[in-house]
Formats: sequence, C-alpha cells, structure tokens
Amino acid sequence: MPNIIRFEIHATKPQLIIDFYSTLFGWKFTPVASMGYWRIDTSGSGAPGIDGGLVQRPGLPPAATETVNAFICTVQVESVEKILGNAIALGAVIALQTMTVPGMGQLAYIRDPDGNVLGLLEFDESVV
Repeated sequence: MPNIIRFEIHATKPQLIIDFYSTLFGWKFTPVASMGYWRIDTSGSGAPGIDGGLVQRPGLPPAATETVNAFICTVQVESVEKILGNAIALGAVIALQTMTVPGMGQLAYIRDPDGNVLGLLEFDESVV
C-alpha cells in the first residue's frame, strides 16, 4: 500500500514559519542552495515520522475565514492543550477546537502564522 513519505509547507514569509515550527516542535530547517527551499527534519529523536520541505509560497496565504479544506498533516503531541497554548503565543490561531475522538484521543487544528492548517493529536485510546 502506498505510504505518505514527505510533506511540504508553503510559506509567504519563510523565516516566520521556520521560527514558528522550530520553536513549537524543535524541527530543523536546512536551506537547499539558493532555491528558496528548505529541508525539514522532524525526526531527529529517532521517533517514527516523516520529514518534509518548506517552499516560498507563489501566491497569497489562505484566508483565515475559509473553512478547513486541505490535505491535513497531524502531529502527535503529548498534550494538545499545552501545544495549543504555545502555538497561539507564537502567532497561530485555532482552526478547530479541541474535540474528543473516541478510541483515539484529543484532536485540534491550528492555522500557523501563514494560514496553513495543522492537526494536533494527543493519543488516548481509552476515551469514548
């Protein structure tokens, strides 16, 4: 079965987004020549996951009033509420309030400072 092997973030202001994700999750960004592209290392801890890239957005960021209409990447976190607080302090906004997903845990969506939507999931298979 085909697996997702990489993700890509588009950014109107790449340094803003690099700072956001570096601070929030500790991700490492490495520029690729002078292409306006950065490699993203999310798995430095040896934990399962995928790495990605960041590219200069060719147009305007998504409007904050748009409904969630995307192919969402979700990051596993230890505490949704803690990461939400940190993300908001760094300029994110809530796109979808925290909700309980039975058998899975707590899920919330944020919009990063450039309008990209990202899921946050705190696993707790005991929730009903």
